Amino acid sequence: MKKKDFIFTIGLCMLMGVIWVVGELVMGLWIAVKPSAHIFWMAGIVIVTLGVNIWHSFKEDESDLSDPKRAKYQRKVEKRKKKKE
Repeated sequence: MKKKDFIFTIGLCMLMGVIWVVGELVMGLWIAVKPSAHIFWMAGIVIVTLGVNIWHSFKEDESDLSDPKRAKYQRKVEKRKKKKE
């Protein structure tokens, strides 16, 4: 796991934790719900978190496909070609 992916996962978990706590507070203080609603709310948060995390892990990161040194070399070569023309 790359550092970028790890930071994304930690940030996503923190965000979903905050959303879960806010939802629990709303359900506990303002909206009267059945006790099973809390279970469905938690299950929904976990499913969404896992879904987003899996989607993010399958998404190809274009920055890893190109080597920075090779890209710099290509830019330099293209710049020299333009100067010669």
